[in-house]
Amino acid sequence: MAHAPQIKVPATYMRGGTSKGVFFSLTDLPDVAQVAGEARDKLLLRVIGSPDPYGKHTDGMGGATSSTSKTVILAKSESPDHDVDYLFGQVSIDKPFIDWSGNCGNLTAAVGAFAINNGLIAAARIPENGIAVVRIWQVNIQKTIIAHVPITNGEVQETGDFELDGVTFPAAEVQVDFMDPADGEGAMFPSGNVVDELEVPGVGSFPATMINAGIPTVFVNAEDIGYTGTELQGDINENKDALQRFETIRAYAAVRMGLIENIEEAEARQHTPKIAFVSKPKAYAASSGKQIGEADVDLLVRALSMGKLHHAMMGTAAVAIASASAVPGTLVNLAAGGGERDSVTFGHPSGTLRVGAGAQQVNGQWSATKASMSRSARVLMEGWVRVPGDCF
Repeated sequence: MAHAPQIKVPATYMRGGTSKGVFFSLTDLPDVAQVAGEARDKLLLRVIGSPDPYGKHTDGMGGATSSTSKTVILAKSESPDHDVDYLFGQVSIDKPFIDWSGNCGNLTAAVGAFAINNGLIAAARIPENGIAVVRIWQVNIQKTIIAHVPITNGEVQETGDFELDGVTFPAAEVQVDFMDPADGEGAMFPSGNVVDELEVPGVGSFPATMINAGIPTVFVNAEDIGYTGTELQGDINENKDALQRFETIRAYAAVRMGLIENIEEAEARQHTPKIAFVSKPKAYAASSGKQIGEADVDLLVRALSMGKLHHAMMGTAAVAIASASAVPGTLVNLAAGGGERDSVTFGHPSGTLRVGAGAQQVNGQWSATKASMSRSARVLMEGWVRVPGDCF
């Protein structure tokens, strides 16, 4: 029996923030994969190496974690006053599906660099030396994001001394601004309340803040579910009962937020909503051994992505944290000490992160105006990925 030979597709492997993924220009994809659908999903699944029952991604470009099982498709923007359209796919590790329901905030930091390097940005918008302001249209969530990309001698400056907890080596700083992160997704607080009592059969009833900003997220107090807020990955990810409990909470919150109609639908919507737990500041040792003092942070946050505790913090969840912190009375705001805030520094498993946000209340409804954070990004490898020609 004859087997189809492999084909090669131009691609770039990039780190953005604390994530990494495979980046494509839309027009470089095979014709049938240039439109959304089964063929595109099958191609990208094969590129990453999913579904993998061994959970290792040995036969693909993925890294078998939620932070490294990611794909990005970029194109010149079709939206007015934007430079590039950014489509993100979160690839399941052990199941044959890609979740297109949300954004990856970390990889957003790499979008501007890829767009510049691949001719998607008008040359007139790129300074010889300075900062290139890249206007990104985030297709998944229909939002504007602004990336401030450093340029030296007409080229993207990737190396630098900016250190990001959760990333091994320093690199050049890239500021990312998420504009109106809750606008257009429905209400910033889907229930109309900054705090609700969430009833979860088999788990309990406890306060929760459910927010649509950056990415739909449900926040609960660490102490209400038996934690301190200082937990690291091993404390959660090696406990199957704990992971199932978090997934159950996430599913019931998704129903309350109107994202799904029944809890059974949550299994096919792993990327959203996120679930996170917060606590007041405490001293702890980060996963690197770095000592985080109580005075170093305003609050502690631990968040789960694709069913596992994240090793640091998802960029989109950081937007949700920033936005929630700016609204008095949310669990995030209260954990940070309450009152009006325009920024917070929170502790996560790998260290700390400072995020800024603005929020305003109009006619009784809260909305986030902007959330900002600093990340870094760099090209890890470029050329082509190869997949069997009949895999899609």
